[in-house]
Amino acid sequence: MTPVQAIAALIHRLQGIPDSLIALLGRFSVAGVFWLSAQTKIEGFAVNIVSGQISLGMPRLSSSVVDLFRDEYRLPLIPPEWAALMAAVGEHVFAALLLIGLASRFSALALLGMTMTIQLFVYPDAYPTHGVWAAVLLFIVARGPGVVSVDHWIARRWGATSPERT
Repeated sequence: MTPVQAIAALIHRLQGIPDSLIALLGRFSVAGVFWLSAQTKIEGFAVNIVSGQISLGMPRLSSSVVDLFRDEYRLPLIPPEWAALMAAVGEHVFAALLLIGLASRFSALALLGMTMTIQLFVYPDAYPTHGVWAAVLLFIVARGPGVVSVDHWIARRWGATSPERT
């Protein structure tokens, strides 16, 4: 086998990596980033499977998060009280939905919108990190959450055709 043939054979094998595997890894990774960010914005409720911290209670905005949105983030057009609440709720809800693969494309679009907002208005120098998040989220929007998802189960259960690739 020539080197060119060996490279072609390797590329052919790599093209066989299932989209579902890529989507699953991407969903868990991006959901983890947004979930952990959301957890820093609240008190009274903590679930961190990495550190093992679990505190089930009534969630409320942390005492400093509104100040953070007012003084550091300074989003235009949205009062800091609203922005803090919307970010905390959105990061929790869309991260959880993305993690289980429910309303995955919608959730990925919502998190992509948050990523764009963060990039444009909060941390414009963090484009390498935000670019990675955006690439993963766009993959999920374009290809779906994969076969290990509630979306896929619903599509199979009720006979809807699913454009997701395995």
